[in-house]
Amino acid sequence: MKITKYFVLLLSVLASALTTVSAAPKTTFEGDVIVYGGTSAGVISAIRVAKSGKKVYLVTPEMNLGAMSSSGLGMTDSGRTYSIGGLSREFYERVYKEYQKPENWYAEKQSEFKGKGQGTKGINHEEKTQWIFEPRIAQWVFDHWIAEYPNIIVHRDEWLDRKNGVEMDSLKRIKSIKTLSGKKYIGKMFIDATFEGDLMASAGCEYVVGREGNAKYNEDFNGFRNTLLHNGHHFVGNVDPYKVKGDKSSGLLKYISSEKPLENGAPDKKVQAYNYRMCLTDYEPNKIPLTKPDNYNAEDFELCGRWFEVCPDVFPLIISRMPNRKTDINNKLAFSTDFIGMNYNYPEASYEERKAIAKAHKDYQLGLLYFWKTDPRTPKKFRDAIKDFGLPKDEFESTGNWPFYMYIREARRLVGEYVMTQHDCQSTRATPTPIGMGSYSMDSHNTSRYVDEEGYVQNEGDVQVSLRDYGPYLISYGSIIPKRKDCKNLFVVCAVSSSHMAYGSIRMEPVFMILGHSAGAAAVQCIDKNYAVQDMDYWDLSKTLRKEGQIFTKTQIKNKVK
Repeated sequence: MKITKYFVLLLSVLASALTTVSAAPKTTFEGDVIVYGGTSAGVISAIRVAKSGKKVYLVTPEMNLGAMSSSGLGMTDSGRTYSIGGLSREFYERVYKEYQKPENWYAEKQSEFKGKGQGTKGINHEEKTQWIFEPRIAQWVFDHWIAEYPNIIVHRDEWLDRKNGVEMDSLKRIKSIKTLSGKKYIGKMFIDATFEGDLMASAGCEYVVGREGNAKYNEDFNGFRNTLLHNGHHFVGNVDPYKVKGDKSSGLLKYISSEKPLENGAPDKKVQAYNYRMCLTDYEPNKIPLTKPDNYNAEDFELCGRWFEVCPDVFPLIISRMPNRKTDINNKLAFSTDFIGMNYNYPEASYEERKAIAKAHKDYQLGLLYFWKTDPRTPKKFRDAIKDFGLPKDEFESTGNWPFYMYIREARRLVGEYVMTQHDCQSTRATPTPIGMGSYSMDSHNTSRYVDEEGYVQNEGDVQVSLRDYGPYLISYGSIIPKRKDCKNLFVVCAVSSSHMAYGSIRMEPVFMILGHSAGAAAVQCIDKNYAVQDMDYWDLSKTLRKEGQIFTKTQIKNKVK
């Protein structure tokens, strides 16, 4: 009798233990490829890996996929669209297909939409591509495209443990990564698809933050830029920088640095300005009115008011029209949505600090909008153009109708097997092992705001060098892989190896997707052949990419142009 009781008790304990084990959440996940970062490049990398039949985990800190392509940057910085191929082009084809559905035109007819980019048709019916689109459509495309592949497992709201979360073996290969929630991801190949390069940095790869001097790579437009070029995103006229006009002892107005300017072309550790690409609408049935922000202080924008006094006819926004009477709004001229000088710590900052920086950017832009709408110094033409704008009800519903992603134009940059420079962008040197092409201007936004030698406020850092006379340029496979001494199974598809100046062109969304496609294909081949990323058989990779529609030779370009 006692034996029976003990036996029953033992079974009960075992059953309880088994129940506890089965109920415990899974914390270790193993796949062929681990993609960290839900940017457009991350999504495309995951899709390309999945097309090969391999298992891929897409681990993303954000809840939403696509980063800037689905967070307000609907006016695609496409450059020469004929140089965009493969899965990157397929994204724009899928966007086009969505806009062929009548239900996706609720505020205007498709025939009424006249959106046009920089020499690019917003809707190209001949090629069945669409380059200007709403965030909600891009989001839908990414989500449904990913869903077509059951071997892509997406884990959202998972943040890399940047201090202790990367496990390396003795051969300089990543064995696994761990997130702050305790989840562990084991893979054969890893792809860093973050703008910040967090995985790359945590794996111990060499990288740089800031602007090289011109002398570093024998460039013309790098470093501190106190020469005022091209598009005039600087102060024209004499704008007094002091709290009390003419009185240095009163201190500087907000958002002006007291640092002395450097010599032209000198290196520094500063990064070009960030902003949010605001999606607004003037379509009343879909509009949420913009109200006075809780922490609004008109004095914060006194510098803008002073500028309006000196230049009363300026129009300080680029307002690009999206379908259904929405906008992609970007910075323009001397004082606009770029929060100049307020992002220097972002690349290396903690997650909490980054969130605070992002919130400060949001507060700044909402406050600036309210200032423009209410300050009597605002030029009338400009005030009339923005007075009817509000937030769209059907965009960014999970983040209060405000874009979920800040435009991180530049953060860390890998120093890899090959460093792209101005000379590659201008095709003045031979770029080895190409895997894609870029064509947009070398574009850096302003980096700092200071008091010049004459005692007036000025911006510096804006460089926009057209590549129109050079045509599309090649991007090297070596720019997406670390040096052999650093890591042998990692690809970096956003924080790529390039100078500040070259990155100003490479950092465009179509190019990130091109590099994501090529990295995904290379990761598969490295697994199949047991290669380190530095030992990739380039000719095999190039043949694969060509079959998949990637464009990376001048001959392909000539044929397309014909």
